Amino acid sequence: MIQINNISKSFSGRSVLKDVSFTFQTGKVNIIIGGSGSGKTVLIRCMVGLNEVDSGQVLYDDRNFYNLHFEGKKEIRKEIGMLFQGGALFDSKTVEENVVFPLSMFTDLSEDEKRDRANFCLQRVNLTNANHLFPSELSGGMKKRVAIARAIAVQPKYLFCDEPNSGLDPKTSIVIDNLIKEITEEYDITTIVITHDMNSVIEIGDHILFIYEGSKWWEGSKEEILKTENKEIQDFVYATKFMKDLRTKF
Repeated sequence: MIQINNISKSFSGRSVLKDVSFTFQTGKVNIIIGGSGSGKTVLIRCMVGLNEVDSGQVLYDDRNFYNLHFEGKKEIRKEIGMLFQGGALFDSKTVEENVVFPLSMFTDLSEDEKRDRANFCLQRVNLTNANHLFPSELSGGMKKRVAIARAIAVQPKYLFCDEPNSGLDPKTSIVIDNLIKEITEEYDITTIVITHDMNSVIEIGDHILFIYEGSKWWEGSKEEILKTENKEIQDFVYATKFMKDLRTKF
């Protein structure tokens, strides 16, 4: 479980996050939604230490990240898997080398053990016989699956996914969504997903945080978000015809 308490962050005097508190549940897909510039990505960056908070706490199973020294923070980072927007694979490395990379950084496994772990993770995301391909030889969906394999290689307790369906067609997006949901439940991970895709929210979202202009505006379930009368959420959720049509079914 991850708890954030009263997180605030400013850049050059401009307030980006304002006293945000939330509990991200273990074994669940926790989704953060909000308009562009609302503060979603900055929140994630603060949670993993890429940005320092101005005030507030980030608790990983009751360990206050910002009270820890370098070695303590490093231990938590070893427990984090990251799925970056676009996949962020290393173009000069093969699929296998990309998955092995975090194992080389954060574990003492032998070369054979790292290779075995990489193969296991690639099989888990339904990618076989792709070990020696390079990212340029992969489809968008395959790149995302490699990125997921890399993210789970270190057997993380916490998985952060930034716009995992960005640039994917609807069918491939469903495949990626299902993988994230299955892996979360199978390994009892605290998964946090930033997305603009309401299809993903409805399909796999267990617990939802809506950020509006840097503040926590609403939290609840996917069922509740379809029924809320909050104007800002309605404007966001029902921005597409698909979601407007879906609303009539509830």
